[in-house]
Amino acid sequence: MTVQYYEGVGRRKEAIARVRLMSGSGQFTVNDKEAQAFFTRLGDMDDVLAPIKSIGQDAKAYDITVVVKGGGVTGQADAVKMGLARAIVKMDSELNAVMRKGGFLTRDARAKERKKPGLKRARKAPTYTKR
Repeated sequence: MTVQYYEGVGRRKEAIARVRLMSGSGQFTVNDKEAQAFFTRLGDMDDVLAPIKSIGQDAKAYDITVVVKGGGVTGQADAVKMGLARAIVKMDSELNAVMRKGGFLTRDARAKERKKPGLKRARKAPTYTKR
C-alpha cells in the first residue's frame, strides 16, 4: 500500500529542507525528532506552521515529515516553512495565491557576504592610524 503525499523543497541561507505532507493524525517530525524538540526557540514552531494556519487548517489534520540539512536554526526554520508552503500548493494549486500573498513562496535570497581581502570581515576595515 502506497501513501499519497505531497513534497516541497524549501531553501534559506545554507539550509535545505525536504517536506512531505500527507493526511494523518498531526504527527510532525523533523530529522526523526518531534518538531517541538527540534525547534526549541520561542516562536519558531508558530513561524514554521504559518502556511497551514494561513489556509485556515489545523496542523493536526496532516502528518508532516521533514528532512533538513545545513545552516543554522533560523535558516532551517525558514526553509521548512517554504517547503511546507510548496507542498500545500502541490496539494491544492488554488491555494497558490494565498501562499504568495503571505510571502511563503518567495525565496529569501539574503546570505552571508564574503570576506574581502584587506578587511577584517565583509565590510569592516582595520582601524585607521595617522602615524
